[in-house]
This record gives sequence, structure tokens and C-alpha cells, in this order.
Amino acid sequence: MTTTHKKRIAIFGSTGSIGTQALDVIAANPDKFSAEILTAQTNDELLVAQARQFDPNCVVIGDETKYQKVKEGLKDTNVKVFAGEDALVEAAAMDCYDMMLASIVGYAGLRPTLQAVEMGKAVGLANKETLVVAGDIVMRKAAENKAPIIPVDSEHSAIFQCMVGELRNPIEK
Repeated sequence: MTTTHKKRIAIFGSTGSIGTQALDVIAANPDKFSAEILTAQTNDELLVAQARQFDPNCVVIGDETKYQKVKEGLKDTNVKVFAGEDALVEAAAMDCYDMMLASIVGYAGLRPTLQAVEMGKAVGLANKETLVVAGDIVMRKAAENKAPIIPVDSEHSAIFQCMVGELRNPIEK
């Protein structure tokens, strides 16, 4: 009998539409996946509910004014609670996950994504702005650290799927 290693997922932006869909998949496949890090910018109530359901290693609330609410909501659990933009980067530097789902909206997702890539973590990228703002840097770091970047948002996933296997036939436009 072979024991399969659960894929440990860090969801950066767990309260948004992509994050909640990813948690639905994890909930449906508890033998295959675990949620180890959950982050939200302002939705403290949903973040607490998610943490209670999935029992991650830690959560980060971006809005520091909501730290006490999250801390209070999880006081009877073992979930570590952090707050602020720097805490997002620090969480991305943790070694408790195998793959990051980067679905933080806008420019805020860049630093944690770069941190994950620098650690050689696989990144499911649902944040177009990260590539628009710093695509060359992110892709170079990904290549240097052998960190796979998999597009997971609808538009760029569709382009990615079209390009799979097209190495010998480069796309011109």
C-alpha cells in the first residue's frame, strides 16, 4: 500500500471567489489536499469561519485593524494569527506548504508571490496584475528557482492550455 502525500496549499486571498472555490475543492478532497495558510484583506468573519473549518497552520488578515477580531475568533484553536502586508510575505516564506494559490487582487499580491517563487514553491497564479507589473522579474525568478507557475484564472489559463506542447511551433502573436 502506498501512502500518498497530501498537497499542502497556501491560499493567498482565501475569501475571494477563486479562494472560496479552491477551498470547496479541498473540502471535497481532504485525502488529497490540506489548507495550510489562509489570507484575507478585510473579510475577517469569513476568514475566521474558513480557519475553523480547515484548521490551517496560520491565517493573515491584511487589514491590521481587524487583527483583534480574528485573534478573538480563533482563540480556542491552534491557528496562528498574523496581520499586515509584511505578514503576507512572512507567511509566504514559511515551509508549511507545497503550493501557493496567489489570488490576492492587484499589486498587493506581488511580494508574497515573489517570496514563494524564491523558495521554489509552485504557484497557481490567479492574479494577472502580478505578471503585468513584474512579469519579467517573476518569470526569471521562477526559472532560477525551478518554481512552476501555473495560470489558474480563466483567461490566462485558456491561453496557457492553448500553448501546451507548442515548443517546437512558437507562437508569433
